[in-house]
Amino acid sequence: MTGYKFVNLSREEIEAMFEITLQETRVYREAKQEGLELGLELGRQEGIKQGREQAKRELIPRCLAYGIPIEEVARILNLTIEQVEQIRLASEQKSSTLT
Repeated sequence: MTGYKFVNLSREEIEAMFEITLQETRVYREAKQEGLELGLELGRQEGIKQGREQAKRELIPRCLAYGIPIEEVARILNLTIEQVEQIRLASEQKSSTLT
């Protein structure tokens, strides 16, 4: 097949050559569906990642309030001590502005 000859042509050139719009083709619809599915999967993965990070941000002040040492909180949540300390400080600042 000579499809490789079309890689340098624009969409408009190919549409003019075949007197069709690419949106009418099965290839276009399949590629669009694959793109949508990939986008949804990437969105799900990003949402899960953000959810886990949010959960950690919410757990840190609660763990510290129960007297769990910063080092232990960091180990449990797989964070550095510096990250725990930053989140603790941000949480305290947020709490002080709300009251």
